[in-house]
Amino acid sequence: FFSFRAKPETLIPQTLIMSSCLNLDGNFKVESANCKYGSDEIIADYNYETTIVDGNVVKPLSTKMQFKTSTKIGKTGVMLVGLGGNNGCTCVAGAIANKLKMTWDTKEGPQKANYWGSLLLASTVKLGNDAGGNGVYTPMSNMLPMLNPDEIVWGGWDISSMNLGDAMKRSKVLDVDLQKKLYPYMKDINPLPSVYFPDFIAANQGERADNVLTGTKQEQMDTLRKNIQDFKKEHELEKVIILWTANTERFSAVEEGVNDTADNILASIARGEAEVSASTVFAVASILEGCTFINGSPQNTFVPGVVELARKHKSFIAGDDFKSGQTKMKSVLVDFLVSAGIKPVSIVSYNHLGNNDGKNLSAPSQFRSKEISKSNVVDDMVASNRTLFEEDEHPDHVVVIKYVPYVADSKRAMDEYTSEIFMGGKNTIVMHNTCEDSLLATPLIYDLVILGELCERIQVKKEGERDWEGFHPVLSLLSYMLKAPLVPGGAPVVNALFTQRCAIVNVMRACLGLAPDNHMTLEHRFESTLASLEEEANGPVAKKARKE
Repeated sequence: FFSFRAKPETLIPQTLIMSSCLNLDGNFKVESANCKYGSDEIIADYNYETTIVDGNVVKPLSTKMQFKTSTKIGKTGVMLVGLGGNNGCTCVAGAIANKLKMTWDTKEGPQKANYWGSLLLASTVKLGNDAGGNGVYTPMSNMLPMLNPDEIVWGGWDISSMNLGDAMKRSKVLDVDLQKKLYPYMKDINPLPSVYFPDFIAANQGERADNVLTGTKQEQMDTLRKNIQDFKKEHELEKVIILWTANTERFSAVEEGVNDTADNILASIARGEAEVSASTVFAVASILEGCTFINGSPQNTFVPGVVELARKHKSFIAGDDFKSGQTKMKSVLVDFLVSAGIKPVSIVSYNHLGNNDGKNLSAPSQFRSKEISKSNVVDDMVASNRTLFEEDEHPDHVVVIKYVPYVADSKRAMDEYTSEIFMGGKNTIVMHNTCEDSLLATPLIYDLVILGELCERIQVKKEGERDWEGFHPVLSLLSYMLKAPLVPGGAPVVNALFTQRCAIVNVMRACLGLAPDNHMTLEHRFESTLASLEEEANGPVAKKARKE
Protein backbone atom coordinates (compact mmCIF):
# COMPACT_ATOMS: atom_id res chain seq x y z
CA PHE A 1 0.00 0.00 0.00
CA PHE A 2 1.30 3.43 -0.94
CA SER A 3 -0.20 6.73 0.14
CA PHE A 4 0.97 10.25 -0.55
CA ARG A 5 0.03 13.03 1.89
CA ALA A 6 -0.32 16.20 -0.15
CA LYS A 7 0.26 19.74 1.05
CA PRO A 8 -3.05 21.58 1.53
CA GLU A 9 -2.39 23.91 -1.39
CA THR A 10 -1.58 21.06 -3.81
CA LEU A 11 -4.38 19.27 -5.66
CA ILE A 12 -2.43 17.07 -8.10
CA PRO A 13 -1.11 14.52 -5.58
CA GLN A 14 -4.69 13.73 -4.59
CA THR A 15 -4.80 11.50 -7.68
CA LEU A 16 -2.01 9.37 -6.20
CA ILE A 17 -3.86 8.39 -3.05
CA MET A 18 -5.75 5.47 -4.62
CA SER A 19 -3.09 3.54 -6.46
CA SER A 20 -3.38 -0.05 -5.26
CA CYS A 21 -5.28 -3.14 -6.32
CA LEU A 22 -5.76 -5.86 -3.74
CA ASN A 23 -6.46 -9.53 -4.45
CA LEU A 24 -8.74 -11.82 -2.48
CA ASP A 25 -7.91 -15.44 -3.31
CA GLY A 26 -9.76 -17.17 -0.47
CA ASN A 27 -13.46 -17.74 0.04
CA PHE A 28 -15.64 -14.78 0.96
CA LYS A 29 -19.15 -14.34 2.34
CA VAL A 30 -21.62 -11.59 1.54
CA GLU A 31 -23.03 -9.96 4.67
CA SER A 32 -26.35 -8.55 3.54
CA ALA A 33 -30.05 -8.99 4.13
CA ASN A 34 -30.25 -9.56 0.37
CA CYS A 35 -28.13 -12.72 0.47
CA LYS A 36 -28.98 -15.84 2.46
CA TYR A 37 -26.74 -18.92 2.59
CA GLY A 38 -28.43 -22.29 3.05
CA SER A 39 -26.91 -25.74 3.45
CA ASP A 40 -26.95 -26.37 -0.29
CA GLU A 41 -28.08 -23.13 -1.93
CA ILE A 42 -27.69 -19.35 -2.00
CA ILE A 43 -30.85 -17.24 -2.29
CA ALA A 44 -30.41 -13.57 -3.19
CA ASP A 45 -32.89 -10.71 -3.50
CA TYR A 46 -32.13 -8.55 -6.52
CA ASN A 47 -33.49 -5.43 -8.21
CA TYR A 48 -33.03 -5.65 -11.97
CA GLU A 49 -32.77 -2.06 -13.21
CA THR A 50 -33.42 -1.39 -16.91
CA THR A 51 -34.51 1.53 -19.07
CA ILE A 52 -37.45 1.49 -21.47
CA VAL A 53 -37.47 3.92 -24.40
CA ASP A 54 -40.97 4.64 -25.76
CA GLY A 55 -40.62 7.08 -28.63
CA ASN A 56 -39.04 10.16 -27.08
CA VAL A 57 -39.93 9.11 -23.54
CA VAL A 58 -37.36 7.29 -21.42
CA LYS A 59 -38.59 5.34 -18.40
CA PRO A 60 -36.51 3.60 -15.74
CA LEU A 61 -37.87 0.18 -14.83
CA SER A 62 -37.12 -1.88 -11.74
CA THR A 63 -38.01 -5.57 -11.45
CA LYS A 64 -37.69 -7.33 -8.09
CA MET A 65 -36.59 -10.94 -8.32
CA GLN A 66 -34.78 -13.66 -6.46
CA PHE A 67 -31.86 -15.77 -7.64
CA LYS A 68 -31.41 -19.28 -6.27
CA THR A 69 -28.06 -20.98 -6.89
CA SER A 70 -27.47 -24.57 -5.88
CA THR A 71 -24.03 -24.90 -4.28
CA LYS A 72 -23.91 -28.65 -4.80
CA ILE A 73 -21.69 -29.58 -7.75
CA GLY A 74 -22.42 -33.18 -8.67
CA LYS A 75 -19.83 -35.46 -10.20
CA THR A 76 -19.70 -34.41 -13.84
CA GLY A 77 -18.53 -36.07 -17.02
CA VAL A 78 -17.77 -34.38 -20.33
CA MET A 79 -18.00 -36.25 -23.62
CA LEU A 80 -16.19 -34.57 -26.49
CA VAL A 81 -17.17 -35.20 -30.09
CA GLY A 82 -13.75 -35.14 -31.74
CA LEU A 83 -11.96 -36.51 -28.69
CA GLY A 84 -8.91 -37.51 -30.72
CA GLY A 85 -8.56 -34.20 -32.59
CA ASN A 86 -6.14 -31.44 -31.68
CA ASN A 87 -8.59 -29.71 -29.34
CA GLY A 88 -9.92 -32.92 -27.81
CA CYS A 89 -6.63 -34.54 -26.86
CA THR A 90 -5.13 -31.19 -25.76
CA CYS A 91 -8.16 -30.61 -23.51
CA VAL A 92 -7.76 -33.97 -21.76
CA ALA A 93 -3.98 -33.58 -21.60
CA GLY A 94 -4.30 -30.13 -20.01
CA ALA A 95 -6.69 -31.38 -17.34
CA ILE A 96 -4.38 -34.29 -16.48
CA ALA A 97 -1.28 -32.08 -16.39
CA ASN A 98 -2.99 -29.62 -14.05
CA LYS A 99 -4.42 -32.33 -11.81
CA LEU A 100 -0.98 -33.91 -11.40
CA LYS A 101 0.72 -30.48 -11.16
CA MET A 102 3.15 -31.47 -13.89
CA THR A 103 6.29 -29.52 -14.78
CA TRP A 104 8.39 -29.96 -17.89
CA ASP A 105 11.41 -28.50 -19.62
CA THR A 106 11.27 -26.17 -22.62
CA LYS A 107 14.03 -24.30 -24.42
CA GLU A 108 13.06 -21.23 -22.39
CA GLY A 109 13.32 -23.13 -19.10
CA PRO A 110 10.98 -25.03 -16.75
CA GLN A 111 7.24 -24.70 -17.28
CA LYS A 112 4.39 -25.72 -14.99
CA ALA A 113 0.81 -26.61 -15.84
CA ASN A 114 -1.74 -23.79 -15.74
CA TYR A 115 -5.14 -22.80 -17.04
CA TRP A 116 -4.07 -19.51 -18.62
CA GLY A 117 -6.39 -18.39 -21.38
CA SER A 118 -9.47 -19.47 -19.42
CA LEU A 119 -11.86 -16.64 -18.54
CA LEU A 120 -13.19 -18.47 -15.50
CA LEU A 121 -9.96 -20.03 -14.24
CA ALA A 122 -7.34 -17.38 -14.99
CA SER A 123 -9.06 -13.98 -14.89
CA THR A 124 -10.21 -11.85 -11.97
CA VAL A 125 -13.24 -9.63 -11.38
CA LYS A 126 -13.62 -6.57 -9.22
CA LEU A 127 -15.50 -7.54 -6.08
CA GLY A 128 -15.57 -4.08 -4.54
CA ASN A 129 -13.32 -1.63 -2.66
CA ASP A 130 -11.64 -1.88 0.70
CA ALA A 131 -12.13 0.78 3.36
CA GLY A 132 -9.38 2.89 1.80
CA GLY A 133 -10.93 2.87 -1.65
CA ASN A 134 -8.57 0.34 -3.21
CA GLY A 135 -10.11 -2.06 -5.70
CA VAL A 136 -10.39 -5.65 -4.44
CA TYR A 137 -10.24 -8.34 -7.12
CA THR A 138 -10.97 -12.04 -6.86
CA PRO A 139 -10.65 -14.93 -9.33
CA MET A 140 -13.84 -15.30 -11.34
CA SER A 141 -14.00 -18.93 -10.24
CA ASN A 142 -14.21 -17.65 -6.65
CA MET A 143 -17.53 -15.88 -7.19
CA LEU A 144 -19.69 -19.00 -6.94
CA PRO A 145 -19.08 -22.74 -6.48
CA MET A 146 -17.86 -23.97 -9.87
CA LEU A 147 -16.78 -27.15 -11.56
CA ASN A 148 -13.04 -27.89 -11.47
CA PRO A 149 -11.62 -29.37 -14.71
CA ASP A 150 -9.25 -31.49 -12.59
CA GLU A 151 -12.30 -33.38 -11.31
CA ILE A 152 -14.11 -33.86 -14.62
CA VAL A 153 -14.37 -37.37 -16.07
CA TRP A 154 -13.45 -37.07 -19.75
CA GLY A 155 -14.60 -39.28 -22.62
CA GLY A 156 -16.09 -39.05 -26.08
CA TRP A 157 -16.13 -40.08 -29.71
CA ASP A 158 -13.90 -39.74 -32.77
CA ILE A 159 -13.95 -41.05 -36.33
CA SER A 160 -10.26 -41.94 -35.81
CA SER A 161 -9.50 -44.93 -33.58
CA MET A 162 -6.09 -43.60 -32.51
CA ASN A 163 -5.60 -43.58 -28.73
CA LEU A 164 -5.19 -40.18 -27.11
CA GLY A 165 -1.48 -40.67 -26.41
CA ASP A 166 -0.71 -41.13 -30.09
CA ALA A 167 -3.29 -38.50 -31.08
CA MET A 168 -1.44 -36.04 -28.82
CA LYS A 169 1.80 -36.84 -30.67
CA ARG A 170 0.06 -36.50 -34.03
CA SER A 171 -1.33 -33.08 -33.12
CA LYS A 172 2.14 -31.59 -32.36
CA VAL A 173 0.55 -29.05 -30.01
CA LEU A 174 2.32 -29.65 -26.67
CA ASP A 175 6.05 -29.59 -25.88
CA VAL A 176 7.75 -32.95 -26.43
CA ASP A 177 8.90 -33.26 -22.81
CA LEU A 178 5.31 -32.76 -21.62
CA GLN A 179 4.07 -35.29 -24.17
CA LYS A 180 6.45 -37.89 -22.78
CA LYS A 181 5.19 -37.30 -19.24
CA LEU A 182 1.55 -37.40 -20.31
CA TYR A 183 1.76 -40.40 -22.63
CA PRO A 184 1.35 -43.09 -19.92
CA TYR A 185 -1.88 -41.42 -18.80
CA MET A 186 -3.20 -40.90 -22.34
CA LYS A 187 -2.31 -44.10 -24.21
CA ASP A 188 -5.16 -46.16 -22.78
CA ILE A 189 -7.89 -43.62 -23.54
CA ASN A 190 -9.66 -44.69 -26.72
CA PRO A 191 -12.46 -42.77 -28.46
CA LEU A 192 -15.81 -44.40 -29.00
CA PRO A 193 -16.84 -44.94 -32.65
CA SER A 194 -18.45 -41.78 -34.00
CA VAL A 195 -21.05 -40.75 -36.56
CA TYR A 196 -19.55 -40.17 -40.00
CA PHE A 197 -21.59 -38.63 -42.80
CA PRO A 198 -19.03 -37.93 -45.59
CA ASP A 199 -21.33 -35.52 -47.40
CA PHE A 200 -21.04 -32.99 -44.56
CA ILE A 201 -17.24 -32.77 -44.16
CA ALA A 202 -14.33 -32.54 -46.58
CA ALA A 203 -13.47 -35.65 -48.60
CA ASN A 204 -9.89 -35.41 -47.29
CA GLN A 205 -11.12 -36.54 -43.87
CA GLY A 206 -11.90 -40.02 -45.18
CA GLU A 207 -8.35 -41.23 -44.53
CA ARG A 208 -8.87 -40.79 -40.77
CA ALA A 209 -12.31 -42.39 -40.64
CA ASP A 210 -11.55 -45.90 -39.32
CA ASN A 211 -13.74 -45.73 -36.20
CA VAL A 212 -17.28 -45.08 -37.40
CA LEU A 213 -20.74 -46.24 -36.49
CA THR A 214 -22.82 -48.21 -38.96
CA GLY A 215 -26.54 -48.66 -39.41
CA THR A 216 -29.34 -46.20 -40.03
CA LYS A 217 -29.31 -42.69 -38.62
CA GLN A 218 -31.84 -43.76 -36.03
CA GLU A 219 -29.70 -46.74 -35.02
CA GLN A 220 -26.62 -44.55 -34.75
CA MET A 221 -28.48 -42.02 -32.58
CA ASP A 222 -29.71 -44.85 -30.36
CA THR A 223 -26.08 -45.99 -29.99
CA LEU A 224 -25.02 -42.48 -28.96
CA ARG A 225 -27.74 -42.39 -26.32
CA LYS A 226 -26.58 -45.75 -24.96
CA ASN A 227 -22.97 -44.47 -24.96
CA ILE A 228 -24.07 -41.54 -22.78
CA GLN A 229 -26.06 -43.79 -20.46
CA ASP A 230 -23.18 -46.26 -20.10
CA PHE A 231 -20.63 -43.48 -19.50
CA LYS A 232 -22.83 -41.99 -16.80
CA LYS A 233 -23.40 -45.36 -15.12
CA GLU A 234 -19.79 -46.58 -15.35
CA HIS A 235 -18.37 -43.46 -13.69
CA GLU A 236 -21.34 -42.88 -11.32
CA LEU A 237 -21.95 -39.40 -12.72
CA GLU A 238 -24.75 -37.05 -11.76
CA LYS A 239 -24.61 -35.18 -15.05
CA VAL A 240 -22.95 -35.33 -18.47
CA ILE A 241 -22.18 -32.42 -20.82
CA ILE A 242 -21.62 -33.04 -24.55
CA LEU A 243 -19.40 -30.70 -26.58
CA TRP A 244 -18.75 -30.80 -30.33
CA THR A 245 -15.10 -30.04 -31.14
CA ALA A 246 -15.02 -32.14 -34.30
CA ASN A 247 -14.79 -31.09 -37.95
CA THR A 248 -16.65 -28.12 -39.38
CA GLU A 249 -19.58 -29.37 -41.43
CA ARG A 250 -21.25 -27.71 -44.38
CA PHE A 251 -24.48 -25.88 -43.62
CA SER A 252 -27.65 -27.97 -43.60
CA ALA A 253 -30.54 -26.80 -45.75
CA VAL A 254 -33.49 -25.87 -43.54
CA GLU A 255 -36.44 -27.59 -45.18
CA GLU A 256 -40.11 -27.74 -44.29
CA GLY A 257 -41.06 -31.22 -43.15
CA VAL A 258 -37.41 -32.18 -42.53
CA ASN A 259 -35.84 -30.12 -39.75
CA ASP A 260 -38.23 -27.24 -39.13
CA THR A 261 -40.00 -28.69 -36.06
CA ALA A 262 -39.16 -31.03 -33.19
CA ASP A 263 -41.44 -33.77 -34.50
CA ASN A 264 -40.07 -33.42 -38.02
CA ILE A 265 -36.41 -33.65 -36.99
CA LEU A 266 -37.13 -36.84 -35.03
CA ALA A 267 -39.05 -38.28 -37.97
CA SER A 268 -36.26 -37.28 -40.37
CA ILE A 269 -33.68 -39.14 -38.30
CA ALA A 270 -35.99 -42.17 -38.14
CA ARG A 271 -36.31 -42.31 -41.94
CA GLY A 272 -32.66 -41.41 -42.62
CA GLU A 273 -33.10 -38.02 -44.29
CA ALA A 274 -29.90 -37.02 -46.11
CA GLU A 275 -30.02 -33.42 -44.85
CA VAL A 276 -29.61 -34.36 -41.18
CA SER A 277 -25.97 -33.80 -40.19
CA ALA A 278 -23.85 -35.77 -37.72
CA SER A 279 -23.70 -32.81 -35.32
CA THR A 280 -27.49 -32.59 -35.36
CA VAL A 281 -27.78 -36.30 -34.56
CA PHE A 282 -25.41 -35.77 -31.59
CA ALA A 283 -27.42 -32.72 -30.46
CA VAL A 284 -30.72 -34.60 -30.59
CA ALA A 285 -29.25 -37.58 -28.71
CA SER A 286 -27.90 -35.21 -26.05
CA ILE A 287 -31.23 -33.39 -25.68
CA LEU A 288 -33.17 -36.64 -25.34
CA GLU A 289 -30.73 -37.72 -22.60
CA GLY A 290 -31.19 -34.41 -20.75
CA CYS A 291 -27.58 -33.33 -21.31
CA THR A 292 -26.33 -29.84 -22.14
CA PHE A 293 -24.98 -29.79 -25.72
CA ILE A 294 -22.44 -27.17 -26.85
CA ASN A 295 -21.41 -26.69 -30.48
CA GLY A 296 -17.83 -25.47 -30.93
CA SER A 297 -17.92 -25.43 -34.75
CA PRO A 298 -19.63 -22.95 -37.11
CA GLN A 299 -22.20 -25.14 -38.91
CA ASN A 300 -25.95 -24.73 -38.26
CA THR A 301 -26.30 -27.75 -35.99
CA PHE A 302 -29.21 -26.09 -34.24
CA VAL A 303 -31.78 -26.09 -37.02
CA PRO A 304 -35.25 -24.89 -35.89
CA GLY A 305 -36.40 -28.41 -35.04
CA VAL A 306 -33.48 -28.96 -32.67
CA VAL A 307 -34.12 -25.66 -30.86
CA GLU A 308 -37.80 -26.57 -30.45
CA LEU A 309 -36.82 -30.03 -29.17
CA ALA A 310 -34.46 -28.48 -26.61
CA ARG A 311 -37.23 -26.19 -25.37
CA LYS A 312 -39.65 -29.09 -25.20
CA HIS A 313 -37.27 -31.19 -23.09
CA LYS A 314 -35.80 -28.21 -21.17
CA SER A 315 -32.29 -29.24 -22.17
CA PHE A 316 -29.60 -26.60 -22.62
CA ILE A 317 -27.92 -25.95 -25.96
CA ALA A 318 -25.22 -23.38 -26.82
CA GLY A 319 -23.17 -22.39 -29.87
CA ASP A 320 -21.69 -21.71 -32.30
CA ASP A 321 -17.94 -21.84 -33.07
CA PHE A 322 -15.10 -21.26 -30.58
CA LYS A 323 -13.99 -17.61 -30.47
CA SER A 324 -10.29 -17.82 -29.72
CA GLY A 325 -7.99 -15.68 -31.87
CA GLN A 326 -8.64 -13.41 -34.82
CA THR A 327 -12.38 -13.06 -34.26
CA LYS A 328 -11.94 -12.30 -30.56
CA MET A 329 -9.55 -9.47 -31.48
CA LYS A 330 -12.03 -8.24 -34.08
CA SER A 331 -14.90 -8.12 -31.56
CA VAL A 332 -12.69 -5.93 -29.34
CA LEU A 333 -11.24 -3.65 -31.99
CA VAL A 334 -14.45 -2.91 -33.89
CA ASP A 335 -16.23 -2.24 -30.59
CA PHE A 336 -13.46 0.23 -29.72
CA LEU A 337 -13.56 1.97 -33.11
CA VAL A 338 -17.35 2.37 -33.25
CA SER A 339 -17.56 3.39 -29.57
CA ALA A 340 -14.85 6.01 -30.18
CA GLY A 341 -16.82 7.56 -33.06
CA ILE A 342 -14.47 6.15 -35.70
CA LYS A 343 -16.09 4.56 -38.78
CA PRO A 344 -14.60 1.24 -39.95
CA VAL A 345 -15.33 0.96 -43.68
CA SER A 346 -13.14 -1.99 -44.71
CA ILE A 347 -12.15 -5.09 -42.75
CA VAL A 348 -10.01 -7.70 -44.50
CA SER A 349 -9.04 -10.83 -42.56
CA TYR A 350 -6.63 -13.45 -43.85
CA ASN A 351 -5.68 -16.72 -42.13
CA HIS A 352 -3.49 -19.68 -42.91
CA LEU A 353 -3.10 -22.78 -40.79
CA GLY A 354 -1.85 -26.33 -41.20
CA ASN A 355 -3.73 -28.49 -38.70
CA ASN A 356 -6.59 -30.86 -39.55
CA ASP A 357 -9.09 -28.04 -39.07
CA GLY A 358 -7.34 -26.13 -41.85
CA LYS A 359 -7.30 -29.24 -44.03
CA ASN A 360 -11.05 -29.70 -43.61
CA LEU A 361 -11.69 -25.99 -44.24
CA SER A 362 -9.84 -26.19 -47.56
CA ALA A 363 -13.07 -27.60 -49.00
CA PRO A 364 -15.44 -24.82 -50.23
CA SER A 365 -18.60 -25.93 -48.41
CA GLN A 366 -16.86 -26.21 -45.05
CA PHE A 367 -15.06 -22.88 -45.57
CA ARG A 368 -18.42 -21.23 -46.23
CA SER A 369 -19.65 -22.27 -42.77
CA LYS A 370 -16.58 -20.69 -41.18
CA GLU A 371 -16.81 -17.58 -43.37
CA ILE A 372 -20.37 -16.92 -42.18
CA SER A 373 -19.52 -17.26 -38.49
CA LYS A 374 -16.47 -14.98 -38.84
CA SER A 375 -18.25 -12.32 -40.92
CA ASN A 376 -21.24 -11.61 -38.69
CA VAL A 377 -19.18 -10.67 -35.64
CA VAL A 378 -19.34 -6.89 -36.25
CA ASP A 379 -23.04 -6.56 -37.07
CA ASP A 380 -24.41 -5.49 -33.68
CA MET A 381 -21.63 -2.96 -33.12
CA VAL A 382 -22.24 -1.35 -36.52
CA ALA A 383 -26.01 -1.28 -35.97
CA SER A 384 -25.56 0.48 -32.61
CA ASN A 385 -24.26 3.71 -34.18
CA ARG A 386 -26.53 5.39 -36.72
CA THR A 387 -24.40 8.54 -36.48
CA LEU A 388 -21.69 6.69 -38.39
CA PHE A 389 -23.70 4.17 -40.42
CA GLU A 390 -26.92 4.48 -42.39
CA GLU A 391 -29.70 1.92 -41.86
CA ASP A 392 -28.44 -0.71 -44.34
CA GLU A 393 -24.78 0.35 -44.44
CA HIS A 394 -22.04 -2.09 -43.45
CA PRO A 395 -18.25 -2.15 -43.74
CA ASP A 396 -16.74 -4.16 -46.58
CA HIS A 397 -15.77 -7.39 -44.80
CA VAL A 398 -13.73 -10.16 -46.40
CA VAL A 399 -12.47 -13.37 -44.76
CA VAL A 400 -9.86 -15.66 -46.37
CA ILE A 401 -8.61 -19.00 -44.97
CA LYS A 402 -5.83 -21.06 -46.58
CA TYR A 403 -4.39 -24.45 -45.71
CA VAL A 404 -0.57 -24.45 -45.30
CA PRO A 405 0.52 -27.79 -43.76
CA TYR A 406 3.96 -26.62 -42.62
CA VAL A 407 2.66 -24.16 -39.99
CA ALA A 408 0.63 -26.96 -38.33
CA ASP A 409 -1.32 -25.68 -35.28
CA SER A 410 0.40 -22.29 -35.31
CA LYS A 411 -2.20 -20.29 -37.21
CA ARG A 412 -1.30 -16.93 -38.75
CA ALA A 413 -3.94 -14.23 -38.84
CA MET A 414 -3.48 -10.90 -40.61
CA ASP A 415 -6.06 -8.13 -40.52
CA GLU A 416 -6.39 -4.70 -42.07
CA TYR A 417 -8.93 -2.23 -40.65
CA THR A 418 -9.51 0.92 -42.68
CA SER A 419 -11.63 3.64 -41.05
CA GLU A 420 -12.90 7.09 -41.86
CA ILE A 421 -11.96 9.74 -39.30
CA PHE A 422 -12.32 13.48 -38.74
CA MET A 423 -12.86 15.73 -41.79
CA GLY A 424 -12.48 13.02 -44.44
CA GLY A 425 -9.28 11.52 -43.08
CA LYS A 426 -8.42 7.82 -43.26
CA ASN A 427 -6.93 5.60 -40.58
CA THR A 428 -5.55 2.11 -41.21
CA ILE A 429 -4.65 -0.45 -38.57
CA VAL A 430 -2.77 -3.58 -39.65
CA MET A 431 -2.42 -6.49 -37.23
CA HIS A 432 -0.46 -9.75 -37.33
CA ASN A 433 -1.51 -12.43 -34.87
CA THR A 434 0.22 -15.80 -34.48
CA CYS A 435 -2.35 -18.04 -32.79
CA GLU A 436 -1.44 -21.37 -31.23
CA ASP A 437 -4.82 -22.59 -32.34
CA SER A 438 -5.54 -25.47 -29.94
CA LEU A 439 -3.84 -23.79 -26.97
CA LEU A 440 -6.23 -20.86 -27.38
CA ALA A 441 -9.30 -23.02 -28.05
CA THR A 442 -8.82 -25.56 -25.25
CA PRO A 443 -9.36 -23.09 -22.36
CA LEU A 444 -12.62 -22.10 -24.08
CA ILE A 445 -13.77 -25.72 -23.79
CA TYR A 446 -13.16 -25.60 -20.05
CA ASP A 447 -15.01 -22.27 -19.81
CA LEU A 448 -18.00 -23.45 -21.83
CA VAL A 449 -18.34 -26.59 -19.74
CA ILE A 450 -17.90 -24.79 -16.40
CA LEU A 451 -20.30 -21.95 -17.22
CA GLY A 452 -22.80 -24.33 -18.82
CA GLU A 453 -22.80 -26.47 -15.69
CA LEU A 454 -23.21 -23.41 -13.45
CA CYS A 455 -26.22 -22.27 -15.49
CA GLU A 456 -27.87 -25.62 -14.73
CA ARG A 457 -27.81 -24.67 -11.02
CA ILE A 458 -29.24 -21.13 -11.27
CA GLN A 459 -32.95 -20.33 -11.07
CA VAL A 460 -34.87 -17.07 -10.82
CA LYS A 461 -38.28 -16.03 -9.53
CA LYS A 462 -39.90 -12.66 -10.13
CA GLU A 463 -41.79 -10.91 -7.35
CA GLY A 464 -45.31 -12.25 -7.10
CA GLU A 465 -44.57 -15.51 -8.85
CA ARG A 466 -44.63 -18.90 -7.13
CA ASP A 467 -42.44 -21.04 -9.39
CA TRP A 468 -38.70 -20.89 -9.95
CA GLU A 469 -37.53 -20.66 -13.56
CA GLY A 470 -34.23 -21.75 -15.11
CA PHE A 471 -32.43 -20.06 -17.97
CA HIS A 472 -33.88 -20.34 -21.47
CA PRO A 473 -32.67 -23.60 -23.07
CA VAL A 474 -30.62 -21.52 -25.53
CA LEU A 475 -27.74 -20.51 -23.25
CA SER A 476 -26.81 -17.12 -24.68
CA LEU A 477 -24.77 -16.34 -21.54
CA LEU A 478 -21.98 -18.47 -23.07
CA SER A 479 -21.61 -16.02 -25.99
CA TYR A 480 -18.23 -14.69 -24.78
CA MET A 481 -16.59 -17.93 -25.92
CA LEU A 482 -18.41 -18.21 -29.27
CA LYS A 483 -18.06 -16.49 -32.66
CA ALA A 484 -21.67 -16.76 -33.78
CA PRO A 485 -23.74 -16.72 -30.57
CA LEU A 486 -26.99 -18.65 -30.63
CA VAL A 487 -29.70 -16.66 -28.85
CA PRO A 488 -33.37 -17.30 -28.04
CA GLY A 489 -35.87 -16.23 -30.67
CA GLY A 490 -36.54 -12.50 -30.42
CA ALA A 491 -33.36 -11.78 -28.43
CA PRO A 492 -30.63 -9.54 -29.89
CA VAL A 493 -27.27 -11.01 -30.83
CA VAL A 494 -24.42 -9.37 -28.89
CA ASN A 495 -20.87 -9.80 -30.18
CA ALA A 496 -19.03 -7.02 -28.31
CA LEU A 497 -16.58 -8.93 -26.11
CA PHE A 498 -16.60 -6.77 -22.98
CA THR A 499 -20.39 -6.53 -23.01
CA GLN A 500 -20.50 -10.33 -23.08
CA ARG A 501 -18.02 -10.52 -20.19
CA CYS A 502 -19.97 -7.99 -18.11
CA ALA A 503 -23.10 -10.09 -18.55
CA ILE A 504 -21.36 -13.13 -17.04
CA VAL A 505 -19.86 -11.17 -14.15
CA ASN A 506 -23.08 -9.34 -13.31
CA VAL A 507 -25.18 -12.51 -13.35
CA MET A 508 -22.74 -13.94 -10.81
CA ARG A 509 -23.04 -10.77 -8.73
CA ALA A 510 -26.84 -11.00 -8.92
CA CYS A 511 -26.64 -14.54 -7.53
CA LEU A 512 -25.03 -12.95 -4.45
CA GLY A 513 -27.43 -10.01 -4.21
CA LEU A 514 -24.71 -7.58 -5.34
CA ALA A 515 -25.34 -4.64 -7.67
CA PRO A 516 -23.64 -4.63 -11.09
CA ASP A 517 -20.18 -3.09 -11.17
CA ASN A 518 -21.03 0.12 -13.04
CA HIS A 519 -17.52 1.65 -13.10
CA MET A 520 -18.81 5.05 -11.96
CA THR A 521 -16.44 5.06 -8.94
CA LEU A 522 -18.08 8.21 -7.61
CA GLU A 523 -16.14 7.78 -4.36
CA HIS A 524 -13.04 8.80 -6.30
CA ARG A 525 -14.51 11.82 -8.08
CA PHE A 526 -15.35 14.28 -5.29
CA GLU A 527 -13.05 15.98 -2.81
CA SER A 528 -15.30 15.13 0.14
CA THR A 529 -15.28 11.37 -0.57
CA LEU A 530 -11.56 11.33 -1.45
CA ALA A 531 -10.76 13.01 1.86
CA SER A 532 -12.83 10.41 3.69
CA LEU A 533 -11.08 7.56 1.89
CA GLU A 534 -7.66 9.02 2.65
CA GLU A 535 -8.58 9.26 6.31
CA GLU A 536 -9.65 5.59 6.29
CA ALA A 537 -6.49 4.56 4.43
CA ASN A 538 -4.21 6.27 6.95
CA GLY A 539 -6.29 5.38 10.01
CA PRO A 540 -6.63 2.27 12.20
CA VAL A 541 -7.75 0.02 9.35
CA ALA A 542 -4.63 0.68 7.29
CA LYS A 543 -2.36 0.43 10.31
CA LYS A 544 -3.85 -2.92 11.24
CA ALA A 545 -3.45 -4.21 7.68
CA ARG A 546 0.18 -3.13 7.56
CA LYS A 547 0.86 -4.73 10.93
CA GLU A 548 -0.66 -8.05 9.83
